[in-house]
Amino acid sequence: MLRPPRRWSKRPRRMLRRCLGKTIAIMSAPEVEDVPARLTALLRRHGWNATSFQLREPGFLLFWPDDDACVGYFDTGAAWVAAGAPLAAPDRLAEVAAAFVAAARRAGRRACFFAVERRFAEQCNLRALPIGDQAVWDPQAWAGIVSGSRGLREQLRRARAKGVEVRAAHLTDGSAAARATLRTLESITHQWLSTREMAPMEFLVRVEPLVVLPEHRVYVAARDGRIVAFLQLTPIFARPGWLFQNLVRSPDAPNGTAELMIDAALRAAAAEGCRYVTLGLAPLSGDVPGPLRMARRLGRVLFDFAGLRAFRARLRPSAWTQQYVCFPPRQSPSRSLLDVLSAFARGSLPRFAWRSLLRGPLVLVRLMGVLLIPWTVALALADPGWFPRPWIKTFWIAFDVVVLAGLLRLGQRWSQRLARALNWAIAADAVASAVEAVAWNIRPGMRPHEPLVVAAALFAPAFAAFVLYRARARHAASHALSAGSSAAPP
Repeated sequence: MLRPPRRWSKRPRRMLRRCLGKTIAIMSAPEVEDVPARLTALLRRHGWNATSFQLREPGFLLFWPDDDACVGYFDTGAAWVAAGAPLAAPDRLAEVAAAFVAAARRAGRRACFFAVERRFAEQCNLRALPIGDQAVWDPQAWAGIVSGSRGLREQLRRARAKGVEVRAAHLTDGSAAARATLRTLESITHQWLSTREMAPMEFLVRVEPLVVLPEHRVYVAARDGRIVAFLQLTPIFARPGWLFQNLVRSPDAPNGTAELMIDAALRAAAAEGCRYVTLGLAPLSGDVPGPLRMARRLGRVLFDFAGLRAFRARLRPSAWTQQYVCFPPRQSPSRSLLDVLSAFARGSLPRFAWRSLLRGPLVLVRLMGVLLIPWTVALALADPGWFPRPWIKTFWIAFDVVVLAGLLRLGQRWSQRLARALNWAIAADAVASAVEAVAWNIRPGMRPHEPLVVAAALFAPAFAAFVLYRARARHAASHALSAGSSAAPP
């Protein structure tokens, strides 16, 4: 068989595979208008995984091997990443998983199953990699947990003393009050997301308060009649139980607000006879492989993995259940983890990294301060011939020391005033460095390494000014949202 030339064959093949992947999912699905009803019926029969009901939310594709089984997944362009275990009878999990992997392979994709429990991992002919723990509570034991935990009782007391009250919100009746509450929840969500170091993520951690289905349950915490936090619950029909999916609070919510909402939700679940509640996966916690433990340590500058587990541990869960990512035996574990990260990054890790960089994360501010230390030392040891006058070298050293102190201070505690002053100073540094480079440093007969030094001297302050500008904009937007939320009518 003749093959097209390599120079033009890759892109058409990639496009063909992408179209084929979507075609497989569509052709195997029931009639389009019947999908929501059939999916809900399937969830009520087989929705055992904690994340199962999230398949009703936007962003997921569905693979249907038949009418009584389904896999919800995200297509990254290179892999199908399933959200939990298949929706199928327990004795069919392995069969449906194999069909999903085979369909992904036909579409030119890798496949994996994220956030599955031991029941699925032990039945299927797949490799299982532990990725964290999931805290589980028995609501019937919650009253005893509260009475036996002095720290938990103190947090609840603090929130009540600040006037925080929790109530169930009815948001699907279409009333004006429901629409106003949804708009408030959306504002709190934007405010909360604006304070995050990373760009908003997709897949199973997408926060979408305007997507509230009749099966959802929402609790709101209000202070002085103003909503300051909310907790969204999704059902786990086959347990039966609840996943406490989204817990979002504004920065001015008093201490103990989160615990007060969880307390109200657990007591309501206990009154209904419920025996299973989870707050979902605590990633990279518990007994995970060595590379993931290293990732936990290195990644704490962007996400507090240990803090998330510690918060749940303070609530004294009844048990911790291990969570896994499962993938075909011949597939690389590292490749599978990258596929999962791509799903959370909306399909492209480079674009996600760029969006996070544009937010001016605090970790970059700290890194700039750390990198300025060797630069200042190198500046002090540099040949005086690099500078038009001896006093100019002294000035730049003193300037860098002052900026270094400011960046280190800013990395510990953010201040808009200090950030603005440093931003203007570093921007002026970038302009002055460019003028000095053109007038003095760029000349014929430069040594091989000297153009690199000049390039670093020009790029570093310009990049630092950009990062500080974005960080200032992010904090200003968060402050504006907070002020607008405070001024909003109840």
